[in-house]
Amino acid sequence: MFIMKQAVFIVGLVLLLIGGLALPAFAGAQDFVLVNRTGVDLYGVYISPSDRDDWEENVLHYVLEDGDSIRITFSNYREAYWDLMVKDRYGNSVYWRGLDLSRISRVILHANAGQIWAEYE
Repeated sequence: MFIMKQAVFIVGLVLLLIGGLALPAFAGAQDFVLVNRTGVDLYGVYISPSDRDDWEENVLHYVLEDGDSIRITFSNYREAYWDLMVKDRYGNSVYWRGLDLSRISRVILHANAGQIWAEYE
């Protein structure tokens, strides 16, 4: 009986370890927080792998107001390099190419005198 309990414990422990090791592969190493400090509201945020020629769908389901942030999560993607585009209410857009989202946890958008730039953390 004692040996059976040990075997069940060991099997459970092995499954727990395997599950814990597999988790990072699905966690989305590219996940990041986008912070809007541009002075205008954003109506569109588009993200696509850098090796593609087209933009994916808008990931915003609401207006990202100035001063607000959104957590953008990925699932089942292995790409590290991504392109990011944002749009305002009039369709004006600005984009950044080749962002290594495996090394970036926050993208903070700023604007001053008509110039928009991104700061990465």
